[in-house]
Amino acid sequence: MRYISLDLETSGGRPQRHQILELAAVVEDTKHLLPLPELPAFRRIVRHPEYVGTAGALALNARLLQELAAKEPNPELCTPDELLPQLREFLLEHNFKPDKNDCVNVTMAGKNIASFDLGFLRELPGYGTLVRAEPAMLDPAAFYLNWRKDSRLPTMQICKARAGFEDDTVAHEALADALDVVQLLRPFYELPVYKEAKL
Repeated sequence: MRYISLDLETSGGRPQRHQILELAAVVEDTKHLLPLPELPAFRRIVRHPEYVGTAGALALNARLLQELAAKEPNPELCTPDELLPQLREFLLEHNFKPDKNDCVNVTMAGKNIASFDLGFLRELPGYGTLVRAEPAMLDPAAFYLNWRKDSRLPTMQICKARAGFEDDTVAHEALADALDVVQLLRPFYELPVYKEAKL
């Protein structure tokens, strides 16, 4: 199976009002594993005419705002209109195929991807025509849930702690967080729990 682990950093939590500041995606092929640093990676920071956000989100992403304010050329800089066309080109370069309508449908993974990131992706020009997420998405929280003790799905930090990461802090940097999701999912590739379940 091939999927992309995708992560966003945003200026707030409301897709209709707030903005994507950074998007990163890495390609994972579960049949041909590569060391994490060698995974094909895509990263863009997104320049808007002006930014609308919450104090907390803007403070958390201060390094991104500094990068966006820099005057020197940055090959990872794009506009919202350019973001999905560039992501599509990356996916095509890595052998994801368009459907009969020329849209690239891809399985996506990410922490809270269905409840958070997808809402922002749907606001981008070209979503659904250039690129679209498959309906089923992979969230590592389901794999690290303690069914007897948890009252809600675990956070990224809890997932990392339960997985035994040396450092369980969350970077809040899109590429680092996307790679963490792959690392969280990898132990389960060889554990076909459905074969062990007695229904």
